[in-house]
Amino acid sequence: MSTSANRTTPIAQLPNAVRVEDAVEAACTNDITFIEERLRRGSSVLVECDKELSLFLYLAIRARLRRQKDGPKLVVIDGRPRPDDPPGSNLGRMIQQLTDAIRGSVERTIIVLLHLDVLTTTHTGLTLEARESIPLLYENPEAVLLGFRDPSFEIPKVIQGVFTARREITGIPREALSKIVTQREAKSMHATEFDPYGLYKYTSGLNPVRCRKLFADLALRREAPPGKSMSQEVYQEIRKQTVTEDIELPNVDIENDIGGYGEVKTRMREEVIDLVRRKETLASTQDIDVLESLLPRGVIFYGPPGTGKTFFAKAMATALNASVIVVSGPELKSKWVGESEENLRRIFRQARQAAPSVIIFDEIDAFAHQRGTYVGSGVEHSMVNQLLTEMDGFRKNEMVFVVATTNFLESLDGALMRPGRFEFMIEIPAPGPEDREAIIRIYNKKFNLELTEAAIKHLVRRTEGMADREKGIPFAGDHIQAVCRALKRQAIRQGSTAFTNDDIDKALQRKTKRPVVLSSHEERVVAVHEAGHALVAMLLPRATPPERISIVADMEGALGYVLRQARARPYAMTEEDMRAEVAVGLGGMAAEKMVFGEFSIGAWNDLQQSNGIVRALVEQYGMSRLGVRVMLEDEDGPQGRRVADSRLHARDQEIDRILAEERDRAERLLKEHEHLHKALVDLLLEKKVLDASSIKSFVSEKKPELSQGASDAVRSTETATETATATTPVDPSSVASAGGAGAE
Repeated sequence: MSTSANRTTPIAQLPNAVRVEDAVEAACTNDITFIEERLRRGSSVLVECDKELSLFLYLAIRARLRRQKDGPKLVVIDGRPRPDDPPGSNLGRMIQQLTDAIRGSVERTIIVLLHLDVLTTTHTGLTLEARESIPLLYENPEAVLLGFRDPSFEIPKVIQGVFTARREITGIPREALSKIVTQREAKSMHATEFDPYGLYKYTSGLNPVRCRKLFADLALRREAPPGKSMSQEVYQEIRKQTVTEDIELPNVDIENDIGGYGEVKTRMREEVIDLVRRKETLASTQDIDVLESLLPRGVIFYGPPGTGKTFFAKAMATALNASVIVVSGPELKSKWVGESEENLRRIFRQARQAAPSVIIFDEIDAFAHQRGTYVGSGVEHSMVNQLLTEMDGFRKNEMVFVVATTNFLESLDGALMRPGRFEFMIEIPAPGPEDREAIIRIYNKKFNLELTEAAIKHLVRRTEGMADREKGIPFAGDHIQAVCRALKRQAIRQGSTAFTNDDIDKALQRKTKRPVVLSSHEERVVAVHEAGHALVAMLLPRATPPERISIVADMEGALGYVLRQARARPYAMTEEDMRAEVAVGLGGMAAEKMVFGEFSIGAWNDLQQSNGIVRALVEQYGMSRLGVRVMLEDEDGPQGRRVADSRLHARDQEIDRILAEERDRAERLLKEHEHLHKALVDLLLEKKVLDASSIKSFVSEKKPELSQGASDAVRSTETATETATATTPVDPSSVASAGGAGAE
């Protein structure tokens, strides 16, 4: 058990009253000392602090300088009119006062510019006042300047260059709280004990002047009764006062609003959420300090588009009772020199002021590419450096976290991954079947869709694989939400939630295209093609059986398709498993050739997938007669190591052999069961879509022949192949047969 100090302080030890001047001295004592020492040495100092703090800070510095009898004289440039001044603007008077001060005697004189930012602020060019100020500030090198700038204002770098020292003042130290909170204010939270650790979580980024304004309101609240803490009510009130209009207070419950993704949620809890909550229960200051040093400040969520990376970040913020600032990477970049870096500084400053907070950098890869790979203006290099500087500058007791989201983790700068910056990289992959089912159930409840169990299972299966095959985008939570929203609109239109599978399939069609009208011959070609896929899948025991067969264009990019069961062990597929996928993929083409003597362009996608699988068998997985000698990464491509022509020739022969064997197997199975194929084609032409129950009825009716065909298929390949296990993860969608006859 730790013997260090307790986190709470007896209220009797707090001051009875606190002036704003005393609060500034207590909270900024190190900053005031720094500024005083530099000024006494004759250095000009630029102070960056909130506008409401600058005057009180100046008064504290002036009091320090006047402690010595021979202290320097201070001349304040603030634009206030003197009795003999002619009428004019404040800015004009400030220029005149600055001129008089610079050109007068400056020996042992400090020129104080309380509103330097107002005098010289510009975004697109120098103001007239700035043009006049620059020569004046550089005119007398003996002049000692004390300038104040609100961080929300930008001043030209040429003016910043006048100052040899710079001090940025953001927030207050935690140990200062017990000096700036009165006994009456503390009693609004607890009757006898004051907890600076709990309060600091919500005030760490505020300046002492702002703190005193907030704390003064606490004195108007009723005192907490003995034995009962009112802290949480006070914290929530302070929370409301510290959140500005461009900062969000999220309300995303990690359990009730996010379906599935159990491993991701566990990692978030273990590494961040539980640690922060644990801190609230610790009584030892030493234990708290140790825990604060262990908290990760940065997390990267990566994965395909639409998987909910930003949603997870908001859920983390909700669990921490933190505010959220969502920043789009492209929006940070500016064409003006230095403004992109200033945008980053502004974001971090806002986060500190609204602590506890989470900064979400959406699409961080827009500016945080690996350094040395830029093809743009080079501003990204400076932005990465500025981001690293800001993250390294966190005080360990500040509750400010940074979450970055990206679709391209490999492109990010390696410096971001160092410990103390983005310590954890959590993948948010495309949702698996269980995840999709959990997501569907959440939206089913949210939209009051009343989906049946059968409809939920159907939607889970229909969202397997790719939502956009051309772009390689898998189905994700966003797609499921869009489907549920479409179903809800239908329910409102029709006044009923009795959804059919056809309704779900229609809701999945997000692109509006001109309807495809097929002739009777074309429809028969599609039916023959899809029946070929389905029958081969039924006959091969290593293939997954079909769950839905359609010759209606209700899947994007296909005139028809065969939807098959998910493979139970997609990451430990064997050679025969993969060859079965090839045979199923070539079944549509084989069926067309058997019936019509030729095949159509609808086999294009099947050929692409089948060739890809066989090439992987030979080149990557060592599952061919060439043995375990595979193509290495540095051998693949025109810049790679030279591979012998004989080796390439042997590889091509193996690919040709396996493709030919699986094509022959598909053709043989279909020829031997031609009457089953014809029956399936006729059924398809009649019903257009065969759901799971229709397929089950067909299989039950033809079960003896299908079972015998499956046995024959196994015997015919026992001597043709030698099974090997593929333990390298394989994307299940890459070996799924869509069977898209006439695919567009």
